[in-house]
Amino acid sequence: MTEGTSTTVAERGAELRRLHDAPELLQVVNVWDVVSAKVVAAHPETRALATAGHSIAASFGYADGEIPLHLMLDMIGRIVAAVDVPVSADLDDGHGDAAETVRRAIGVGAVGANIEDRLRPLDESVAVVRAVVAAAEAEGVPFALNARTDAFLRGGDRPLADSIDDAIARGRAFIDAGATCVFVPGNFGEDVVAALVDGIGERRVSVIGLPALPAPGRLEELGVARVSYGPTTQRVALGALDDLAASLYAGGVLPRGIRPLN
Repeated sequence: MTEGTSTTVAERGAELRRLHDAPELLQVVNVWDVVSAKVVAAHPETRALATAGHSIAASFGYADGEIPLHLMLDMIGRIVAAVDVPVSADLDDGHGDAAETVRRAIGVGAVGANIEDRLRPLDESVAVVRAVVAAAEAEGVPFALNARTDAFLRGGDRPLADSIDDAIARGRAFIDAGATCVFVPGNFGEDVVAALVDGIGERRVSVIGLPALPAPGRLEELGVARVSYGPTTQRVALGALDDLAASLYAGGVLPRGIRPLN
């Protein structure tokens, strides 16, 4: 039982898996600390949360992917304990031992995770997926592995068609190895989304909400399982702080209607 909640880790895990399999798009607004998690979780539309590893790292003064694992897990655990919805954790590339990292993440209450392949050889990436799935099964917790491929982010200047084919090949292999869905981040349009869903499977593709991506309603129509927003949520919050600081230093005053969300 997670402190302060009425559901067990296993129950949360089963719910997160159900949300990925349901016909409705799972929309997760990424959070990075307890107060951001509480703000987002307070919305009745919030069915699950996802942490943003980049944002948590930035909060502690680290570059993306460089935060020590114990700090990342501590924050994930605090977020889990603060909310009543399932939490999926961004675990970068697994911090050297993806299976053990997932085991420890389950220990602090996470019931899903992103693990990056960083375009390592396919056989190595598939082995990581298998190890993570086995680790979660050994813990007795239904676990939603959002296996990420960097086919677009790390594809360099290769033709778009090559990145699509690579993402599909990796995605199919990850699903066969037990992943719940395949996270394919990239700023691409509807035609690419449709090709990925056609190649990997309906309700098996996860994307990140970037400017070129279709709106959530259209993603659902295309058969996408999940959309998240990565570090952009924190950037929006920091942008508002930056604008406020500039206004105050320029002689402005605090705006009316500030909500006491903290």
